[in-house]
Amino acid sequence: MDWSKIKTIFIITFLILDVYLLFQFMKMRDANNYEVITPTSFEDKLKADEITYVELPKAPIKDQYLSAKPKTFTKGDMAKLKGQKVLSTEPTSTLSVMLDKPIQLNSKFEPADLASFIKAGILYGEHYQFWEKDDKKHTITYFQQYDNYPFYENINGMITFNVNEENQITSYQQTYLEEIEKLTAKEEILPPLKAIETLHQKGALKPKSKITRIELGYSTLIQLAASQVLAPTWHFVVNDKESLFVNAFEGQIIEFNSQENSKVE
Repeated sequence: MDWSKIKTIFIITFLILDVYLLFQFMKMRDANNYEVITPTSFEDKLKADEITYVELPKAPIKDQYLSAKPKTFTKGDMAKLKGQKVLSTEPTSTLSVMLDKPIQLNSKFEPADLASFIKAGILYGEHYQFWEKDDKKHTITYFQQYDNYPFYENINGMITFNVNEENQITSYQQTYLEEIEKLTAKEEILPPLKAIETLHQKGALKPKSKITRIELGYSTLIQLAASQVLAPTWHFVVNDKESLFVNAFEGQIIEFNSQENSKVE
């Protein structure tokens, strides 16, 4: 038996095997690289759909859950309202008020038009911010705020002014959340771009949409009999008219109805 020949054959065989394994390794590596590169990024998908948005916050944002309780207005609260007739019977969580003298509005309403009245004539007026003027419903709505963050569509924390045919405010209804407390330590919330991705995936963002404003606030996560839990919420304004909301912790789209928040999984 010629051991030198056998040794040579083994060496050649192992060399061939090494070359084959190296070839397979390179092939798999190229395939993996291709898989990383080929998927279209979310930004590219937005570009393809001609969806644009305003500048996004660059730094991570931290926030927390809050708890709050609806205020019960008393006779003492009602006595503070001057030039106004309270229609509610105390105690009540919804204050219904008729103005002795209607407030005449300008033809083009600006929130500044009501600033002095809200500050001086409304209970806790400094805790509310303008939300919208609805010409179909003939109302002007203000949402309660906490640290300048609004409570979105919270029936327990808003003011609704009623506007008559002469463009005058004649009455309003008010609710207010009190005993606002921080429930948890601050945690990093969902980046706004990730929230936009959720809206896009669920079909809430149509092609050629323009996100014209992005802001952070709170919406009701859990409604209990005597209190509620509020979660950080992204608010996106689309084409300067449509409002979309996403839970900034859990990532679900939030749809509001007249009684409570509902989530779109």
